[in-house]
Amino acid sequence: MSEPYLLTLPFADNEHARQLFGERNHHLQRLARMLDLRVNARGTAVFLEGERALVELAQNLLLQLYGLIEAGYPLHPNDIEYAVRMLSADPRVSLKDIFLDTILVTAKKSAITPKSPTQKAYIDAIRTHDIVFGIGPAGTGKTYLAMAMAVAAFSRGEVSRIILTRPAVEAGETLGFLPGDLAEKVDPYLRPLYDALHDMMRFEKASALMEKGVIEVAPIAFMRGRTLNDSFIILDEAQNTTSEQMKMFLTRIGFNSKAVITGDITQIDLPPERISGLIETKEILQGIEGIRFVFFTKQDVVRHRLVQEIIRAYEELDARKRNGRRRAKDEEDPS
Repeated sequence: MSEPYLLTLPFADNEHARQLFGERNHHLQRLARMLDLRVNARGTAVFLEGERALVELAQNLLLQLYGLIEAGYPLHPNDIEYAVRMLSADPRVSLKDIFLDTILVTAKKSAITPKSPTQKAYIDAIRTHDIVFGIGPAGTGKTYLAMAMAVAAFSRGEVSRIILTRPAVEAGETLGFLPGDLAEKVDPYLRPLYDALHDMMRFEKASALMEKGVIEVAPIAFMRGRTLNDSFIILDEAQNTTSEQMKMFLTRIGFNSKAVITGDITQIDLPPERISGLIETKEILQGIEGIRFVFFTKQDVVRHRLVQEIIRAYEELDARKRNGRRRAKDEEDPS
């Protein structure tokens, strides 16, 4: 075995170093666990010991995070994990380009920023394209970032309304047969959109805008026959739209409007005989100027660390099932 590589990393500013190290050196301890290094601090210096490639990765990470703190970025514990993930995949990644791209400052004064290169590419695509598809697993920020971009565009006066929609697949088109008024019927299907909206706006303001119709939350069936001008439109859970619903939705988009369509094509709840509108658009609309597809992976998950592991486990299960079906088919038809 090679000798452990030792590196001392001094930092000039005591307060910035304190923020970098975290309360009771919590950030450094987290880094040590993730990279299997010995990490110690004395004064404003950090001492790194371990495999050379990992020590150099930690050096790159700490220097970039220190630069973020100097620029006024409030470092959060989860940022250590995001940074390790990004720099492990590509040491040339600039954390400043990603973490300092503030989309929106919420009513609670917290900044919403991308946390991965794919998230950064996604919000850049929304800025430059009229129709953007965000496809990937749950927890990658597809809907949340789209919502932040919608609220920011509305706040700047770039659009006059926000429309949030998703399919109510369990109810199909038969909402009239469900008990209660319209709000009671569709609320369970649209609750995640309300939750994201209330994260970004004061409840009273969001409620007032919804009462005026400036912010509209409705199932996709209610988009039929409309032309949506001067709007920021988000279609969530688009994997559960039928081919007909997706075509209907995309042809509603009017002048000075922007649409973001999000979904996870591995979690389709439609009956087996129905084609997912999202899968169909992926096959026929890529390459059209003005339309952009952004694909997320489990590496972009920004929820609890275990969510990544859960996604990986299910991917492995799906692969085993596919292999099992192929073997069974080969045994039935050896020719």
